[in-house]
Amino acid sequence: MADTAFLSDADFELYKTLIYNESGILFTATNRSILEQRLRDILRENKMAHVRDYYAKALRDREELKRLLTMVTTNLTRFFRNQPHFDAFEKFVIPETLNIKKPTGNYTIKIWSAGCSTGEEPYTIAMLLAEILPSPWKYDIIASDLSLKCLMTAKEGFYDGARVVGVPDNYLKKYFDVVQGGYKVKNELKSHVRFDYHNLKNDAGMRGIDICFCRNVLIYFDQETQTNIVNKFYDSMNEKSFLYIGHSESLFGMNTKFAFLKTEWTTLYKKG
Repeated sequence: MADTAFLSDADFELYKTLIYNESGILFTATNRSILEQRLRDILRENKMAHVRDYYAKALRDREELKRLLTMVTTNLTRFFRNQPHFDAFEKFVIPETLNIKKPTGNYTIKIWSAGCSTGEEPYTIAMLLAEILPSPWKYDIIASDLSLKCLMTAKEGFYDGARVVGVPDNYLKKYFDVVQGGYKVKNELKSHVRFDYHNLKNDAGMRGIDICFCRNVLIYFDQETQTNIVNKFYDSMNEKSFLYIGHSESLFGMNTKFAFLKTEWTTLYKKG
C-alpha cells in the first residue's frame, strides 16, 4: 500500500468541513500540511490507500470520527509551561480567590483545565495548590480534552525523564514516584484531578468554576467559534473568577463580558 494521504483540494474541503462542523477546529492553507501528515498516519494504521475511503468510515462510525478529531489535534504541553502564568496564579489569583470565597463559607476552589492534553497543566496546578493552600481550603480540578488518547496518558500520570524537565526537584520528590522508565504522579495528587472527554464546541454543563485555564487552544478556532467557547466559559464560572488563555491569544475584538486584567507577572481576564 502506498504510504500517502495526499489531499486534492476537493478532499481537503471535505475533511476541513467535517472537522469544523464536529469540533470547531479550522484548518486553512497555513496548517493544511498538519492535516495531511495526520491522515498519512491514520491511513497507514487502517491499511487504507485513499483518503475518501477513510472519510466514508469516519462518517458512518462515530468512534472513528472521535479518533480522527483526536489525531488532528496538536498536543504540545509541558509542566510549568509559561512560568509567569503560574507566578501570577500563586501570588495574585489564588490570594484573590481566597478573599472572594471566604465570606461565602465555601472553602473549595474549583478549577477547569480546558484542553488539558496529556495532563501536565492540571498536575502543575495541583502541585502548586497542594503547596500554597492553607487549611481548611481544598481544591478540585476538572481537566478536559478532545483527545481520548491524551486523556488516557493523563489519567495514567506516567512521564519519562524528558517529560518532567522543568518540575522543581522538591516537587518531583514529593509528588512523583520513581518507576521503571520514568516518574508517576502519586495517587494523592491524582485524587484532586478528574479527567473527562469534552468538545469545547459544546456546553460542558459545568458551573461554579473559580479559575479556568484554556491556554493555546483558541488559536485552532475561527473567531465566531472562539467567541462561543469563551462565552460558554463565562457561563460556567462564578461571579468573581479568573480566565487564563495562551500568551499569544487575545479576547480583543470579541463580544465577551470578560475584563482584561494586567498583573505584575502576566495578563489574564476576570469575570466580575
